[in-house]
Amino acid sequence: MKVRFGQITRISLVAAVCMCLLSTSSAAIWHKQAKEPKTKIKGVIVSRDGDLVKVQQKKSGSIRDVRITGSTKIENDQKMGEKALIPGLNVSVVGVGNAEGAIEAKKIELHPKAFSIAVAQQQEILGNQAAAGHAQASADDGIAKAGAAQSSADQAQTTANQGVTTAQSATAMATANTSAVSAVNQRISDLGDYNVVATTEVHFASGSSRLTLESQATLDEFMAANKNVNGYMIQVEGYTSSTGSRHANQTLSDRRAAAVAQYLREKADVPAWKFATPAGYGETHPSADNSDSSGRAANRRVEVKILVSKGVERTPTMVSSAGQ
Repeated sequence: MKVRFGQITRISLVAAVCMCLLSTSSAAIWHKQAKEPKTKIKGVIVSRDGDLVKVQQKKSGSIRDVRITGSTKIENDQKMGEKALIPGLNVSVVGVGNAEGAIEAKKIELHPKAFSIAVAQQQEILGNQAAAGHAQASADDGIAKAGAAQSSADQAQTTANQGVTTAQSATAMATANTSAVSAVNQRISDLGDYNVVATTEVHFASGSSRLTLESQATLDEFMAANKNVNGYMIQVEGYTSSTGSRHANQTLSDRRAAAVAQYLREKADVPAWKFATPAGYGETHPSADNSDSSGRAANRRVEVKILVSKGVERTPTMVSSAGQ
């Protein structure tokens, strides 16, 4: 009986240890799964600060923080990596939530067509500058040849006259091409210098970022009236009244700016690269006094501006060196 009792005791102890290990393992697996739930969202990028990207969700309109890590995979971006993640682009994000409430992105998908257009424009500008540099080199060569012709004038008057004529022609071409180089350099410099050619604003209900039918009509009329503007960019700025906390107003102004940018992309077919980074400015820069209801209503707004670069407006004239 003692031997049988000892065997039962040992078996009971082994079973108890196995149950503890099984419980601990199950709890660890459950904790890991609970800590890292898979999350997938679709929306538009409204702002970016380093590795932190704010995305306004398409369905709910709420803004989620998305953290880019070293293992984040960027797809459909023409091999531009995380540099392609700029405000105004539609994205799909797959990742897991972290303790801060943000999504640590495993994969981000975005649309690449806007980048091909922007790259083509940049190549055109660089091509113009290269052509101007080539013209300058041709002009320098012409001046050198003119100098040689001028030196030979000491040997004969006829040769001298010919040298002077060549020098005058080369100098004229050099002056013209130097002006062309300056014009191209100025055009590139002016790409960041925009003129405002048209502006409008739409207003929102208190605490809301939803566009009203009246606001949609205002945006439709605004874009229709300026459909023939060439080489334009669109600046979208969101604001709020002073009601509420500064943090809440900053988030709300971001959502309002993103809502207007998204409407213009979807309804007016404005490409994403045409937007000069839609941004919210909270309760700053009020257009009216916040002490009464009418003033607060005026401050609950988004300003939309159509900009045209001075560099785009200029077209430098090149002097051909053919036949010289």
